[in-house]
This record gives sequence, structure tokens and C-alpha cells, in this order.
Amino acid sequence: MSSRRRTLTLPSWLPVDAYILALVGTVVLAALLPARGTAADVAGGASTGAVALLFFLYGARLSTAEALDGLKHWRLHLTVLACTFLVFPLLGLASKGLVPYVLTPELQAGFLFLCLVPSTIQSSIAFTSIARGNVPAAICAGSFSSLTGIFLTPLLAALLLGSASGGFSADSLLKIVLQLLVPFLAGQLLRRWVGGFLTRHKKVLGLVDRGSILLVVYTAFSEGMVAGIWSQVTPARLGALLAAEAVLLAVMLALTWYGARRLGFGREDRIAIQFAGSKKSLAAGLPMASVLFGAHASLAVLPLMLFHQMQLMVCAVIAKRRSRDPEPVRDPGGTDAGPLSHPAATVTS
Repeated sequence: MSSRRRTLTLPSWLPVDAYILALVGTVVLAALLPARGTAADVAGGASTGAVALLFFLYGARLSTAEALDGLKHWRLHLTVLACTFLVFPLLGLASKGLVPYVLTPELQAGFLFLCLVPSTIQSSIAFTSIARGNVPAAICAGSFSSLTGIFLTPLLAALLLGSASGGFSADSLLKIVLQLLVPFLAGQLLRRWVGGFLTRHKKVLGLVDRGSILLVVYTAFSEGMVAGIWSQVTPARLGALLAAEAVLLAVMLALTWYGARRLGFGREDRIAIQFAGSKKSLAAGLPMASVLFGAHASLAVLPLMLFHQMQLMVCAVIAKRRSRDPEPVRDPGGTDAGPLSHPAATVTS
């Protein structure tokens, strides 16, 4: 008998991982033991600090030089940005027709907010790699989307959500600047000195990222429990929300794939466009929602959390099928965008 210990490992493309379970557990904890009184004040303050830390780390990790180099593939990046910040919001606005028979006004506001969130980086790269697509383009497209979302998502939320997100008052503007933009810009300015440290401690800082998001989730859902807003979400409403999100994802997956073909993109570029242009970032959306929606953030982030898990499961299947496609014939002088190694690629952003 072999003395080597056999450990059970899950495939890197499997969409359900320990972090998803941790998110679900955090929601359950908030439902059973919501923060009240002084504990709620402490959790709220810690959540505010966690959001600032997250955006500082986002700024410090984003390489300005790599982003500028990626501008060479500007048509692809503009296509992804148009899908993320134009097509998605238009579909989100169309969801107003689902109120009140399918979605409640609160759930529709969360549905619209999910349509305003930037695309993912890690999962776009991982799925593009598995499907043998243009990985460098996916890296740049995800980075551009995240950077654009720092500025554009709050503005779109103020314009399209109005009173549902608290409007665009001086107080909300100050919160956006102090909790999102200032830390992000500070990270960019200090990247020269802290970039090496962040690279050396990537795994530890990844835990900090995830822990901060769990804290934001706990605070938001605790506030929702104390305010009693969860009584508005019946099983029927939840099922209707899932159905609406399934339609949204199907439309975007089809549009990014066939639309990119009509625009003349090759197979590898179409794969990058599909995965970067059809997904939304939980890591970016949750902190933004906590700033924009305040006490109503729990209902606002519910559609995003459900869509996040749905997109991972569906895109995992698509990526595996694309990986079995015949090897494409490359144009002379074309860029070899072969798959990257992705044993530790996180697909939870």
C-alpha cells in the first residue's frame, strides 16, 4: 500500500469553492446573530475601513504600464466596456417592466445595480485560459473594466437608481470620494513602494480581500435583518429573481459571442470578450453597494450574489466545452494567446 496521502482536490474550474460557502455561511450568521446596538456600530466602522482597504489594494495592484500596453487591442476593450457599461445597464433599465408582478421595487433596484457593476478580472482570465482564448486580452479587459467601474459605477447608480441609492447628494458624493476614490488613488501613488510587498504576500492579502468582503456582507445583511426588510423576499420572489437573472445571463452570453463574430473578431478574441463582457464582479460590487445603499444594501446585493454564482457555474461549463474545440488555425504573425497555467486561479471575484 502506498504511504502517500491522497488528498481530495477540486478542479480549478469548479465554480463552487470554500469562499462561496463562506459567503453563504456569513449570510446565515447575519440572519441568526445580526449585529445590534454597539456591535452594529463597531461592525459598521470596521466595514467602512474594510472597503477603504479593498480599494487601496485594488489601486496598488493595478499596473498602469500594463494597462497602457493593453490599449493596443483597443477594439476588443471598447467592445467589453460597451457590454459592461452600456448594454447591461440598458437591460437593467428594461427590468422596470417586471415591477411589481415579478420583482419588488427593492429587488429591481438591486437587479439594476448588478447591471452597473464592472466585470471580473480573475474569473475572466481563468475561464479564458481554460477555453484557450486570448488571455492577455482578458487580463487587460478585466483591468480596464475594474478601473472604469471605480469612477463610472457610482455615477451610473446615482443617475439611474436615483432615490433607491440615496440620490447623488453631497453626503453620498463625499462617501464615494473618501471610501472609494481616495484609497484607490493612494494605492496607485504608493504602488512604486508597496507593489513588491503585495506581490510577495499575494496569498495572505488574498485572505484579507476575502475577509473584508465577508465583513461587508455580514454588516449589510445584519442591517437588513434588524430593519426587517427580509420579510419582503418570499420564495416566489426569489424564484422570479433567479429566472430574470438566468435570462439576463443568457442574453449577454449570446450577444457577446455572436456579436463579437459580427464585429470580425477571431475565436480567441471572442472567447475573451464573452467571458469578460458577460460577467459581473462580486468583489467590486459588494463594497460599492455598502457605500451607495447604506441600510438597504442587503437587498441591493442579493441579486449580485445570486448572479455571481450563476455566472460561475454556466461559464465553467462553456469554458470546458470551448477547450475541446479543434485547435484554431492562426494567422501569420498573429499573437499566440495560448492558455496560462491556472491551478490557483480564483473564480470568485
